[in-house]
Amino acid sequence: MSSETESTIEALVTDWAYLPDISERWGVLVTEVRQMVKDHKLIAVRRGPNNALQVPAAFIEDDGLVKHLAGTLTVLRDGRFTDEEILEWLFTDDPSLPGSPIQALRENRGTEVKRRAQALSL
Repeated sequence: MSSETESTIEALVTDWAYLPDISERWGVLVTEVRQMVKDHKLIAVRRGPNNALQVPAAFIEDDGLVKHLAGTLTVLRDGRFTDEEILEWLFTDDPSLPGSPIQALRENRGTEVKRRAQALSL
């Protein structure tokens, strides 16, 4: 990841969660959370002083992933978006939503977010 891209993501995503913390919150093994990253249901970024994998905290709810997040990630990846481009899109405000796509997903407006993701991927 370029330093410019990294700076943009750091400015947009202010709250992160470590994989072991997510596994504890969900009551699952950390290997299950790692598998979600491998299966592209989650985006994890190496950051911090230990270069540890971290996930944007906005992706996580008490009982699992934010509804429609995995499907939205799939649509964007199918459109050849990189993880960095996906994070930037999800966390950038869109006045027509209103708010950012991740906010809309957290507010259960996933259909509109996925529709926009599909349009971007064409």
